[in-house]
Amino acid sequence: MKDKIVLVTGAAHRVGASIVRHLHAQGAILVLHYRHSRKEALLIADELNEQRKNSVMLISADLHDEQSYMTMIDDIIFQYSRLDVLVNNASSFYPTLIGEVGMSQWDDLMASNLKAPFFLSQAAAPYLKHSCGCIINIVDIHADKPLKEHSVYCIAKAGLVMLTKSLAKELGPEIRVNAIAPGAIMWPENMSLEVKEEITGRTALKRKGDPEDIAKTVLFLARDASYMTGQILAVDGGRSLNL
Repeated sequence: MKDKIVLVTGAAHRVGASIVRHLHAQGAILVLHYRHSRKEALLIADELNEQRKNSVMLISADLHDEQSYMTMIDDIIFQYSRLDVLVNNASSFYPTLIGEVGMSQWDDLMASNLKAPFFLSQAAAPYLKHSCGCIINIVDIHADKPLKEHSVYCIAKAGLVMLTKSLAKELGPEIRVNAIAPGAIMWPENMSLEVKEEITGRTALKRKGDPEDIAKTVLFLARDASYMTGQILAVDGGRSLNL
């Protein structure tokens, strides 16, 4: 991964931040996208640029804005003249109860989880093709079996699974496209201990995962999986066996 140019969306905190740090440790040059989390993004950039000068670039963009996709890619090409890996990690997640869903919720969840990955991939494709690069989408185990009271989110992630497979077919042989489906990696805010124990009890490994587990899988798909495309890797401790 030395000197590979990697764009990670939603990279200022949680899983995105772990991906950035893990790939940076392998020698990659990171383009860290954020929307509102400027303070967190600056802290990560300062930390990593202190370790290796000019190794992290920050991009602020609202992925609901249709102009942002091409602008982000243009900025990266202007700075580095290439792009090797796109990690579509940015995501909105919250419940949507049937009978109460409004267009704003639909548009918000679709924009971050499906629209942005499609149009960013489309904008990045010419440059990824030139570098024989790859796209890695972060989906969800609930793209296959829905999570109650989260229908719009699950629909969007299911669309992202199909997008992964479609792009693999459309963009091969030069560009590989794969996805990671996390299970219980980071708990949502305000989740009770009882619910956490129930979820981990339904995994084969009887424990939750760690953001580093996703970051390691991103590295595998970016660096080592040269004969894999169109695949969805579940990183869930075996929870999808018991959904």
